[in-house]
Amino acid sequence: MALQLKNRISWRLRMIRTKLKPLSDRLFRGIKLYRPKNKEKPSRMIEVPTSAWKGLELIVKDIMQQSETSNKRCLEFGVEYGYSVAVFANYFEEVTGVDIFTGDIHAGFHGDILEKTKNNLRDFPNIKLIRSDYKDYITRDQSRYDLIHVDIVHTYEATYDCGLWSALHADCTIFHDTETFPEVKKAVRDIARKTGKQFYNYPHHCGLGIVY
Repeated sequence: MALQLKNRISWRLRMIRTKLKPLSDRLFRGIKLYRPKNKEKPSRMIEVPTSAWKGLELIVKDIMQQSETSNKRCLEFGVEYGYSVAVFANYFEEVTGVDIFTGDIHAGFHGDILEKTKNNLRDFPNIKLIRSDYKDYITRDQSRYDLIHVDIVHTYEATYDCGLWSALHADCTIFHDTETFPEVKKAVRDIARKTGKQFYNYPHHCGLGIVY
């Protein structure tokens, strides 16, 4: 009986924390809850063994509409097996994916997966893959993008460095894993403050930070 009561109290506390979290974000961190108006599944998808991004494909078009983002050019840092970059290829005329294609301490180390990823994306002629570390890439690309997606190693330093460059070179920047990795959310908050943009957080599917 005591165990059942303890479990019931623990469950209620978790529910209260979940409900209060968006309010806490708004009041203390300047973060607004992202509320999709419409959800849409892209017509073309790829199958991958696993992806923490699954579910977020439903709100990409909505993000573009709410942020009034154009559909010309998209850049992604952190391609891995290509799930999210394939999603973007449904909505943008030109998509560039940048990755070292060997994994990292958070995604896991996979060996060289570039050819496997290319094969996964063989039906998307509007995707260009570039093998590069984000640090090298941002020193040589000063062009402008409509949307940039950052999903690299989830440290504060890497997210802030790559994300700040991205927020300065795109109308809308999105960041995966804001809920799974607190350091990512902290970096996104600081980027929004630095650039004078608003940080919206979508707390599902490991969390997606949206800055515009």
